[in-house]
Amino acid sequence: MDLKPYANYLRAASAMIAGLVIGLGATVLSLNAGYGFNAFRAGPWTAWPDIGGATIDPYARAVVSRSGEAPLGRDQGLAFIARTDSNGAPLKADCEYRIIDPLPTARFWTIALASPDGRLLANPAERYGYSSIDILRKEGGAFDIDVARDARPGNWLSPGGAQGFVVMLRLYDTPLDTEAAADSNSFPKIVKVGCA
Repeated sequence: MDLKPYANYLRAASAMIAGLVIGLGATVLSLNAGYGFNAFRAGPWTAWPDIGGATIDPYARAVVSRSGEAPLGRDQGLAFIARTDSNGAPLKADCEYRIIDPLPTARFWTIALASPDGRLLANPAERYGYSSIDILRKEGGAFDIDVARDARPGNWLSPGGAQGFVVMLRLYDTPLDTEAAADSNSFPKIVKVGCA
């Protein structure tokens, strides 16, 4: 059987299938890489200021739809995520960390631990985070938070039995200018103390 008359059809079908596979692969990678474009970074902290507004890009809209979350609108505040410590190493639950202020100006803030997909971590203390109202401060207003499996005096958060975690920082009613370069010195440091 002579396949020459069908060669163009086979090439076109192969090109369409290859385009479909590449397009679906690129979409999956984009959806797993964060909230799309226009990330605002300051040290280990990353926020996507546009995800709660009308200018949200299609990839971020798909991520938000898939997760079911209700992001903060830009006029409400900013939500930051840290997946690494201040030296760029991934956060691991078998290591101990110290989160050290300062914080950017905000009317109210919260810091919490979560799983890499954004769910609060079950832990024996049932303490999931701190806010600007209930954190214990040192003289002069400074604070730090210990992150470790074993209990610590003062401000302490446990990753529970999780293998990995992220630190979430929410700044409510903040005048932070997301169009300018971020000053990482005005954000909390995440310092690794040691590992088991």
